[in-house]
Amino acid sequence: MSLSLKGLHHVSAITARAPENYKFYTEILGLRLIKKTVNQDDISVYHLFYGDEAGNPGTELTFFELPNAGRNRDGNNSISALSLRVPDDQALDYWKQRFTDLSVEHETITERGGRRTLGFRDHEGQRFLLVSDQNNQGVAGGKSWAGSPVPAEYGIIGLGPAHLTVENAEHTALILEDLLGFRRKGSYPSPVAGQPDVMVFETGEGGSGAEVHLEERTDLPQERLGRGGVHHVAFRVDNEEELKLWIERIRTVQLPNSGFVDRFYFRSLYFREPNGILFELATDGPGFATDEPMEHLGESLALPPFLEDKRAQIEAHLKPLDTRQQA
Repeated sequence: MSLSLKGLHHVSAITARAPENYKFYTEILGLRLIKKTVNQDDISVYHLFYGDEAGNPGTELTFFELPNAGRNRDGNNSISALSLRVPDDQALDYWKQRFTDLSVEHETITERGGRRTLGFRDHEGQRFLLVSDQNNQGVAGGKSWAGSPVPAEYGIIGLGPAHLTVENAEHTALILEDLLGFRRKGSYPSPVAGQPDVMVFETGEGGSGAEVHLEERTDLPQERLGRGGVHHVAFRVDNEEELKLWIERIRTVQLPNSGFVDRFYFRSLYFREPNGILFELATDGPGFATDEPMEHLGESLALPPFLEDKRAQIEAHLKPLDTRQQA
């Protein structure tokens, strides 16, 4: 079977305060909280999932709560910025004004890699680009949430390119192309004078929902991961059968990896590429409506079956995300 990744599945970042995170991403960015659960590796803290109206693969932005995390120190060998897709150029104008009105740190609208973009940071310094999908050809976006405070015609519709910054780009490029099957699409000038061009890779149907932008920097220290930093990026695998084939491929090249991991809402494999960035391969299903009705996603604390017997203990330690929601 020929293996091909379908695009971006989700990205996972770090927050120190889940309630403030919830407020920013639902009230300011207008995303839907599609799953309120706990970190399966540390059940004392939240793992929050945001996305489009149904939490479709390719729209999911997730956060691990690490209450004692120091601020992220930006640097090399990192997922240095995330992108969120909006429908068109006009939407960027709306967001620029919204960010001004709500005192969100942001830049001017500029072109990067042939698309109009708007850079901004969240309340913890997390680095983002809003990317216009006006001329996008490739993986389709999702559908913005009807309950969002942002008008549907301007709403966020999914993940855009993941930006990686590394010391040696060719090492990462080799993994993207030769192991994962990405195609080298082109390049564009680095935003920093004197640095190599940023390389663009795409997979699956291509387009902004299936791209990795790879930047080599020789002038940066190593990133120190903390709040406002990105933990990993996940790519879409169609089903569990294909995931098992990917596991065999990763093992064949002797990259240390997690093996098969059951996350209940999807199945996964984790491994690090040579510059130390954590990649995940994740299946499209079963999906987030597995244990909650679609119309009530994210309203209650959801636990996979293997944690259900610990519910009372877990709920006792979690603080409500806001005064209207109980854990």
